[in-house]
Amino acid sequence: MKHKGDYDAAFELYKHCLDIYPQSAAARYEIAQFYLFLGQEEKSEEALKQAVKADESNFWYKQTLASYYERKREWEKAITVYEDMTRQYPSRLEPLMSLVDLYGQTKDYEAQIRVLNRLEELDGKSEQISMMKFRIYLLMNDSEKAFLEIESLSKEYPYDLRYQTILGDLYLDNGKSTEAYNVYQRILKDDPGYAPALLSMASYYQKMGQDSMYHVQLDTILLNDNVESDTKMEIMRQLIVQSEHTNRDSAQIVSLFQNILKRPQQNADLAMLCAQYLITKRMEKESVPVLHQVLSLDPENKPARLQLLAYAIRDNDLDEVVKVATPALQYNPDAMEFYYYLGLAHYQKDETDKALEVFQKGVKQVNEKSDKNIVSDFYAILGDIYHSKDMKAEAYAAYDSSLVYNPDNIGTLNNYAYFLSVERRQLDKAEEMSYRTVKAEPENATYLDTYAWILFEKEKYTEARLYIEQAMKCGGDSSQVIVEHCGDIYFMLGDKEKALSYWKQADAMKSTPEDGSTPRTEAELRRLKKKIALKKYIAE
Repeated sequence: MKHKGDYDAAFELYKHCLDIYPQSAAARYEIAQFYLFLGQEEKSEEALKQAVKADESNFWYKQTLASYYERKREWEKAITVYEDMTRQYPSRLEPLMSLVDLYGQTKDYEAQIRVLNRLEELDGKSEQISMMKFRIYLLMNDSEKAFLEIESLSKEYPYDLRYQTILGDLYLDNGKSTEAYNVYQRILKDDPGYAPALLSMASYYQKMGQDSMYHVQLDTILLNDNVESDTKMEIMRQLIVQSEHTNRDSAQIVSLFQNILKRPQQNADLAMLCAQYLITKRMEKESVPVLHQVLSLDPENKPARLQLLAYAIRDNDLDEVVKVATPALQYNPDAMEFYYYLGLAHYQKDETDKALEVFQKGVKQVNEKSDKNIVSDFYAILGDIYHSKDMKAEAYAAYDSSLVYNPDNIGTLNNYAYFLSVERRQLDKAEEMSYRTVKAEPENATYLDTYAWILFEKEKYTEARLYIEQAMKCGGDSSQVIVEHCGDIYFMLGDKEKALSYWKQADAMKSTPEDGSTPRTEAELRRLKKKIALKKYIAE
């Protein structure tokens, strides 16, 4: 019944068991649990005591009763039960361990030592027990026995230098500097490269105010291949903090890092700490080789790779972008940003096929956790690439996907609208999308030009002129395409002289691709010259 969750029926059955056999320890134990659950603690305690009395050989009944007293903070009652258990079960460790805590609560330190000694007899000497006895003896103001305890531990394990180091550290922490120094020197005589003792010697020099020796000792530790990387990390962090609060001498810290990083590294942690320090100090040039060292030690280190990528993007170094981002597809395959910038770099290098391959791989990594804005940009550029390869159906499908992930992606809206207008298809849809871009960025010459051109294709020439003139005022006069469009619109408004002037101005300009568009074709440039020669607009 209890396992089925029918507690009322179970309780009644246990009571019935007692009616049949009043001495049933198991029934009394179960009833005690029910009383405890119901908050009837006195009845629970009485039932537990009766269960223990009915079956004095049951370890768990006594354990439960003692634990009950502990929860009630009735320390003496709990101690009585546990002491009885230690006599009845002399080989069990659990009662002894509980007694150590309880005697600590009652500050009965002598009893605590007595119980710890019994634990040692059963389980042997250990660092944990010896350290507890050391602290208890100090509480008892018996420093002689305290240090004898740790000395005894180190003698028990004479070949374990860790215990000897602990002894030295305890001497140092308790004002026995001479004894501490002698212990450390004895250890280092046996093993000159033993890292914990080297670190303890540094603490000794620091405590004694011997700053020069302290720093010499730190150098010894930091250049020791046997010292754990975590230890070196902690030391370097402390030195950085000290430097910031004193002389702010970054050159000394950098020099120390350089010497450390010349040594074989256990992992990339120290190199990464060095790189972060250099970046904080605006020493970006110096951070680059260190970041590369991080990646050589840990190719999956995403922050280091992103930092190198950021430098390459800032410097517009497309080759470096490719060099940094390409391995990321193997080591950080789920990081969308690497696909994005790698694909974009290939695209800007006119390596269209490579760009397409990268973006196609990238969209396969999209999942429900992906950043929707990044995914939208992915599909936007994928659409541009498809369009540059005259794969128009794929391009428009990509633009649609881009707008699914971010309906307000202005770049997608502009390019999608412009390409539709060039093909003279779905002009109402194109106008709606383009208007949203102009509303979002009313001084963007490219967006103004796109909207003006869509109005031109819809034969709304007067409106088109308003927007193309605004585009020219917002920097469009430096774009060959926008200047040519301006001429086309004026021609349709009947101002042929002004149209010809703009066409000639466009022809004299250098042909450069607009953002998000493909370079102008020879056919487009020939058509511009033909407009000038014939002095009339020629449709695409």
